[in-house]
Amino acid sequence: MPRSDTRRPAGRVAVVTDSTACLPAQLAEKLGVTVVQLQVRIGDRVDDEARVPLAELGEAMRDQLDVATAPPDPGAFFWSYADLATSGVRAIVSLHVSTALSRTAEAAREAAAQARVPVHVVDTRTCGMSLGYAVVAAATAAAVGADVDRVLAAARRSADRSSELIYVDTLEYLRRGGRIGAAAALLGSALSMKPLLTVADGRIAPLEKVLGGERALRKMIDIAVRRAGGGQVDIAVEHFGAPERARSVLDQLRSRLPDVRRFLVTQVSSAVGAHLGPGAVGVTVSPV
Repeated sequence: MPRSDTRRPAGRVAVVTDSTACLPAQLAEKLGVTVVQLQVRIGDRVDDEARVPLAELGEAMRDQLDVATAPPDPGAFFWSYADLATSGVRAIVSLHVSTALSRTAEAAREAAAQARVPVHVVDTRTCGMSLGYAVVAAATAAAVGADVDRVLAAARRSADRSSELIYVDTLEYLRRGGRIGAAAALLGSALSMKPLLTVADGRIAPLEKVLGGERALRKMIDIAVRRAGGGQVDIAVEHFGAPERARSVLDQLRSRLPDVRRFLVTQVSSAVGAHLGPGAVGVTVSPV
């Protein structure tokens, strides 16, 4: 079920997102953000991804069980928007994963057409904590009374400026889900090459191929430092069943980046993990 804070002050702008934002539950609750869950299927079982533990998902993937994801039903968005309208908000900003990766924004738009208050659905053309930090920017603006145009501008600015760097042990899971081509999967596995990926034009795209996992992670850290530049940034490290690897990446980034407003370590959502596979680590660089 979606999470929402029904204690929102009447009249303000509410923020909704989907679970691919990878926002820690406590942060979403603190910000008063409603999170609508994507669906994960393991074999014949289909459930909200929040009810599919990553450990269970990882075991299923290693056992080569049939795993898939699906966008939320439009009804989940409809009832979330209805609850917010009943609480007295005057408008809703609904921020979602790239439509090149999921039909989630389409489901949100279908529900928005029936909502009792204006709903502004945004395809952020990204995913993970690049989406998550756009949600944080929007919710922070809404909390201080910004109107809907300013909330939208804050979200779009954050999403447009953020970059997503992704390390995966194998491209096989992305290939199975149709998120990256078979040729790239073959290149990624040749000669122990480990792929680094990014999100470009709303899609998962190859960035670099590096010999060996540790070298690939060091290369990802180097790229993240370059992308951060000399300005203030928010940094997130996301992982799928690789807490020690994520902590090592975070520690190295902490030592090399002098002006970070916010550091965050979080697990990927199960819907994201179903495409990246166990062992994946991502870094989000979000200029302030």
